[in-house]
Amino acid sequence: IRVGQLKPGQRLIAEDIANELAMSRMPIREALRRLSAEGLIILRANRGAIVKQLSKDEVQEIFEMRAVLEALAASMAVKKATATDIAELEILLQRLQTVQHDLSLWITSHREFHEKISAISQAPRLLKQISSLHVLIEPLMRVWIESSPESKNVNSVHEKILQVMRDGDADAMEALIKKHSRVTAQVVLQTMF
Repeated sequence: IRVGQLKPGQRLIAEDIANELAMSRMPIREALRRLSAEGLIILRANRGAIVKQLSKDEVQEIFEMRAVLEALAASMAVKKATATDIAELEILLQRLQTVQHDLSLWITSHREFHEKISAISQAPRLLKQISSLHVLIEPLMRVWIESSPESKNVNSVHEKILQVMRDGDADAMEALIKKHSRVTAQVVLQTMF
């Protein structure tokens, strides 16, 4: 689901998945229950499961939550960032720029860049919430990038984010991350709906 192999509305049958993976149905059923709890699929009694199609309101809500939570984590991170953290972000930004012609690698690198910023905050509960949102956002990012190749030109925003981290300005970081997430949300919504 996260890498886009299973599309919204696609039916998932535990028995078929178990056969394909050469394993019993029990772990597959448990995995489907977990995916349902994460909001990625809908379990339907006696009809299997389907990959969840998010509504416009749900997408807006997820991105708004991401904007607020990631901005909080990033502003906390600015106050805790070490020289090593900054160096690691520089490497992640370089990778993001290097792989911009490979959709899958770019999305992974994009997630890693943002996850590193959040991790610097050293706020495990906050990180858990952000991570649960990323699970929902990643398929949306793939739709956006697949339909808008120029979308990967957002690397300049990531350069600004890194510069604000270097400058140590928590308020500027919070505002920049909120704006970045909200602009991304607008473009994703235009692409999807």
